[in-house]
Amino acid sequence: MTHSNNTPDCTFGHDEPALRVIVSLDVEEEGLFSGNYAATGCGVRNVALLRRLAPLTSELGFPLTLFCAHTVFTNAEACGHLAWMRDHHNAEIAAHLHHWSTPPLDDGQQTPHVQAERQGPPTRTDRLPRQLLRQRLRTLLDAGRDFQAAPLTSFRMGRWDLKSSVRPLLAEEGITFDSSVCPLRIFNDGPDHFLAPSDPYWLDDAPNLLESPVTQIPLSRNLARLWHSCAHATAWADSFHFWGALSPNPVWHSAAVMRAATRLHMARGGRVLSLFWHSSEMLPGGSPNIPDQRAADALYTKIYNFLAWLARNYAVRGVTAAQLRAQAPGLDFGPRPAGRGDW
Repeated sequence: MTHSNNTPDCTFGHDEPALRVIVSLDVEEEGLFSGNYAATGCGVRNVALLRRLAPLTSELGFPLTLFCAHTVFTNAEACGHLAWMRDHHNAEIAAHLHHWSTPPLDDGQQTPHVQAERQGPPTRTDRLPRQLLRQRLRTLLDAGRDFQAAPLTSFRMGRWDLKSSVRPLLAEEGITFDSSVCPLRIFNDGPDHFLAPSDPYWLDDAPNLLESPVTQIPLSRNLARLWHSCAHATAWADSFHFWGALSPNPVWHSAAVMRAATRLHMARGGRVLSLFWHSSEMLPGGSPNIPDQRAADALYTKIYNFLAWLARNYAVRGVTAAQLRAQAPGLDFGPRPAGRGDW
């Protein structure tokens, strides 16, 4: 049976224009928040907790986009939970590349990629042999297609590790929607997404590919531009993310900040609100921010209440990544704006 990612739109009782809302999770193995990037042997118990999110769709009308790592697709129990969310709650199954745990784990050149990745942060994607990265991406997409009985077309790179040199590879492999950009972030020895816009845009170096960043906006645009020009090459450049940014991302910010980010984003003309968290953050002890069941319950309550507030107060339309991509040609998103960085 073929499962389409283009499930019906969830529209609320308001007139257009609607703010389109993407609610997504990185569905992945445990252990990453301990700094462990092991190639094998990682648990995926957290995937069972996706079922708890069903009311976000059934009661509030927000379908989920589940960006799934290869470790999830290769676990039969985890796949059962994915199928339930897809078949009963219109979740989109999308691709999330953790290249350090996606075969082939040996690059064929006798270099110690696997051992290095077990002991610390993985090799940056732009530094991997191109063919090895392509093979790992194909392994992930093949696993997703085998599960879905249809190609996966939406994508997010693990650790936001997508530089401009890697983007064309996604288009070549059939990806039409990417959400690997996190504005106002400069990653140590990695991508510079700081100046990326908050709304989607078309990529001129990757035909047919829509880039849709997660929503993170500056308190002051002028301050953000000044900070980037002065601090972009320093070790502390990414600290702006902690004090100068607002987002609706529930693990990063409080409920009050999530609401303020939404208001400011809309006041600036934002048309897509994109929030995310990690599936492992729903597991008690799965991350430093979620040490116990009380914290896990509080996170779910924060997300539910925020989405309920959003649906109650604004003209919103919950969409999956694939749904937004299908609508994009009629939404007049522009090309990538001029600006320095890997977005």
